Amino acid sequence: MFIDISSDLEAALIDLSLPAWHLDGSFLAPTTIERYRTAMRATPRFTETVTTLRDALTREGGGYAVLRLGNLAKVLGAGDRFRRLVTAFAAEVAVPFSPFPRWPLWKDVGVKINKDPGKSSGIGYNAFHMDLVNATLPPDYTSLLCIRRDPLGGGLSILSDPHAAVARLPEDRRALLAESSYYYGNFFDLFSVGEEYKPFPILNGSDPGEGFVRFTAKMLERSKLGQAHAAAAQQLADELVRGQISFMLQPGDYLIVGQRRFLHGREALHSGQEAVPAADRRLLLQLFLRAPAGDGSGA
Repeated sequence: MFIDISSDLEAALIDLSLPAWHLDGSFLAPTTIERYRTAMRATPRFTETVTTLRDALTREGGGYAVLRLGNLAKVLGAGDRFRRLVTAFAAEVAVPFSPFPRWPLWKDVGVKINKDPGKSSGIGYNAFHMDLVNATLPPDYTSLLCIRRDPLGGGLSILSDPHAAVARLPEDRRALLAESSYYYGNFFDLFSVGEEYKPFPILNGSDPGEGFVRFTAKMLERSKLGQAHAAAAQQLADELVRGQISFMLQPGDYLIVGQRRFLHGREALHSGQEAVPAADRRLLLQLFLRAPAGDGSGA
């Protein structure tokens, strides 16, 4: 769902200057959240906008939203003032946090020509996945703020409903996906995401449509799975592509994805990235969110 904010709210936010945030361990401090909330709720139609945002993320059939803040980005730029406003919106959904102690609250996802093309900062196709798939407590939401789009026109964002994809699979494939026979990636120097989960089941909800679908298509190439389990995962990957949604994030667009409801990825960037100056290449900022129990996200 794409959500535009009203002109009167835009005008009020342009004039609003929020204080610097503080962290309490890995999480945005409660005092910062309360200060942001108090200031933002005094602006016209903020509460209405947040209600629409939450509904898009938690209602049946929902699970993602794009908050369109491009006009604010044009006026304020992509610096601290703008990022604090976006952080304040995020804090109305769940608690922002960083599981990576070596990185700031907002993590840069830029373009690195020599990086593995399939990585988030690479130039190739970034296949469907959930973030921190091998943690017992992955972030409930992953979110991406677009600072610059690919100037050559590539890099569409892609989303797919994994529960719908699983429902299209034969019963024997679903049974294989429910077995603890999958693994992917390393696990070190992480906070507030539980313990390493290895091996794990792709389907770990007690009922269809519930829980995380713990999937990353990268496991198909980078983990030595048994033949039957790999075949089941490949069929799921094919169904995810079949049901995908794609769109181009514009500067100032803020995408929030409920990880219990959607998997995300990115189409390849357009060829010729080597000729684009580093300062002009696609740039997103990533922020993770932890939902309180019982908020409708499934946390």
